[in-house]
Amino acid sequence: MKQDLIVALDFPTKKEVDTFLSHFDDGPLFVKVGMELFYQEGPSIIEDLKKRNHRIFLDLKLHDIPNTVYQAMKGLANLGVDLTNVHAAGGCEMMKAALEGLTAGSLGERPALIAVTQLTSMSEERMKKDLLIDQALNDVVLHYASNAKESGLDGVVCSAYEAPMLNSALGESFLKVTPGIRLASSSNDDQVRVVTPKEASRLGSSSIVVGRSITGASDPRKAYEEVNEQWRGVAKK
Repeated sequence: MKQDLIVALDFPTKKEVDTFLSHFDDGPLFVKVGMELFYQEGPSIIEDLKKRNHRIFLDLKLHDIPNTVYQAMKGLANLGVDLTNVHAAGGCEMMKAALEGLTAGSLGERPALIAVTQLTSMSEERMKKDLLIDQALNDVVLHYASNAKESGLDGVVCSAYEAPMLNSALGESFLKVTPGIRLASSSNDDQVRVVTPKEASRLGSSSIVVGRSITGASDPRKAYEEVNEQWRGVAKK
């Protein structure tokens, strides 16, 4: 999984997803299904997207006791997604349990498993104030990412700003999936650690997750091609 452009389907209903995807009838995308859509539509949305040959990142950020996460991941493995995640704040034992459950439940190739380090809506000031983590943000991200690698996971979710540090410390093959990506003309909305697709490429992100810059555009197809061209220098034809 290298240099993928993942489109966040942050919609509440399948109807809105269908309307958006109608702009891309000529070929499948790599899409992210998060809590908003999955909790409203359930596993059927995954089945529908798979029938259309879309690759899927199931973004539920599991964070619970190890046994619960093991059982949840074992069940989610049956959905046949390509990528899923947990929150690294759950600790090493939880992450190891997630990997074990995902492996046990997979009928074929195991989905890639990554861990959220710190949300891209989180600033260092807010992290220290709200979470009482009295360390530098970069140090926390590196520690969480190191725990994820030690636990056998394939990579992390992080800001593109942290990708150079993680590439240096943990290797380029360890995935850095980076949300908080915006075109220069787009609003940051509720994101704090934000970069453009071109900057993410320069910083060494493995893959980027883009939502509102594409899904909220008046011409989603044109916006997708602009993001793709900045990210990889290749527009989707």
